[in-house]
Amino acid sequence: MVDHVLIDSLNLKSRDFAVKWKNAVRKANQLKHYNTLDDEALIAANIPFYPLLSKTIDRGLDRSVLGSFFAELGGKRMSEGFPISETIYAINLIEKIVIEYIMTEFAPESPGRMYQSMGVISQVSEIFLLGCFYFTKGYLEAVYTHMNIHDQLSEDLLKKYFKDDFFFRK
Repeated sequence: MVDHVLIDSLNLKSRDFAVKWKNAVRKANQLKHYNTLDDEALIAANIPFYPLLSKTIDRGLDRSVLGSFFAELGGKRMSEGFPISETIYAINLIEKIVIEYIMTEFAPESPGRMYQSMGVISQVSEIFLLGCFYFTKGYLEAVYTHMNIHDQLSEDLLKKYFKDDFFFRK
């Protein structure tokens, strides 16, 4: 059982976490496309991650919810013109912010929380690893669809290079 202080913090302090993430993005030279956005756009784009993370830690891993969230985000970021490398890096910054919070704000309060934190950090890592997997699938599916419809590349040529079994493609 995860201490609800952590669950509540992820929900109630979503904006605070998003501000920390925005600050990390601003420091990251690799995130050129993200750094073209204004502060409020960055914060607004990041806030939805924390309630999802809170719910997943609290109720357990639901691959359909997590997969849907990250696959849709992948498609959205592709259509917005973000490079996949930047978006994966940006997602990993979210993980870093959450783990830093757990280790500096949550864990030190008691030996029990320190012990519990090790398990939660493992869960957080698994969530983000799986999230990046689904994000990549969603992003690549959007590329596939775009190339098939707008660039009119043949299905056979696309299948030659896109080996993934996508969610929405029939």
